[in-house]
Amino acid sequence: MSRARPVTVPLSLIRPLVRALRPYVPGEQPGVAGLIKLNTNESPYPPSPKVLAAVRAAVDQRLRLYPNPTAQRLRERLASLHGCTPAHIFVGNGSDECLALAVRAFVEPRRDRRGARTDPRSLVQYFTPSYSLYPVLAATHGAEGNAVPLDRDFGLPDVARLARRGRWRLDAALTLVTTPNAPSGRGYRTSELDVLCRSQRGVTLLDEAYVDFASEHALSLALKHPHVLVARTFSKAYSLCFQRVGYVVGHPQLVAALDTIRESYNVNGLGQVAAAATLGDLSYYRANVRRIIRTRAGLSRDLTRLGFEVLPSQTNFLLVRPPRFPADVWLQRLRDRRILVRWFSSPAVCEYLRLTIGTEADRAKLVRVATHILNDLREI
Repeated sequence: MSRARPVTVPLSLIRPLVRALRPYVPGEQPGVAGLIKLNTNESPYPPSPKVLAAVRAAVDQRLRLYPNPTAQRLRERLASLHGCTPAHIFVGNGSDECLALAVRAFVEPRRDRRGARTDPRSLVQYFTPSYSLYPVLAATHGAEGNAVPLDRDFGLPDVARLARRGRWRLDAALTLVTTPNAPSGRGYRTSELDVLCRSQRGVTLLDEAYVDFASEHALSLALKHPHVLVARTFSKAYSLCFQRVGYVVGHPQLVAALDTIRESYNVNGLGQVAAAATLGDLSYYRANVRRIIRTRAGLSRDLTRLGFEVLPSQTNFLLVRPPRFPADVWLQRLRDRRILVRWFSSPAVCEYLRLTIGTEADRAKLVRVATHILNDLREI
């Protein structure tokens, strides 16, 4: 029997834009038991027992039916929580879908690349370093990305200084701001975000994925300014990464634009059930957030004593500059001892490691292993 010849797909069948894309690189999800996983900013604590019970109860004949297409019950619960109406809420398949839809809804693909200055209607603007998905979303849409550096301490440059530098565009179609910042963990005051939002003439989306671990939030700005959206997620503080549920709060006309272009039935039924049940047991999650913040403070003290430079954090992770040898070497040495952390090759943060805050047991193991690594080095 002759073997079938392998078929080669001509690259010409794939759009040039797609062939040129650099995809988003997520944190590693290893299928190996026994690792301490501190690389993807997941919660170390399980969902509430009430949430697990609600999901189990929903695994019945409903699985053959389509879910509510607009996540109506969840939007009603979120509106009650945030003091607005369901028309102010859009629910997505994780906050990543909300970001992608914002690019599609508010930004025109760039058509003429010969001009010296980009049409502001084709501009997706963001600070750097921040969420590395932003440039991918801009490029996928055929829009122009405008990455503007944060201050050296990862703070927000004030608007006057941004204007003087000339790179920042007050007329950008969409401006994305990660607050608190990732990967640095730096928190921003609502007052400084307000000044930035008021200066922008296009849509400004404040990406508050980590806000539950911060001392301030800016959701009020989405209800105050008609061009401001705030995105949140059930993944980080609410232990629902697996279910992929996020949402946006903002002016009903902007929300309606997102709803117009979403995929049908974009949020799965079990995710809707889990997220609604989560809102019914917020005391459980707030207690977990307090535990994570305490562990964050303890780990910061421990690593500082070992010689790490630990940046202040308002998130569920720390950005740290390790002592004695480069961060990518530490990455491998920790992995060799079954601890996964995150390292980014971007010049702004390549000297640092990002460490998710785990349990107290995870903290003790990380500190013990780091101590052994440093002691082994001293003996060489």
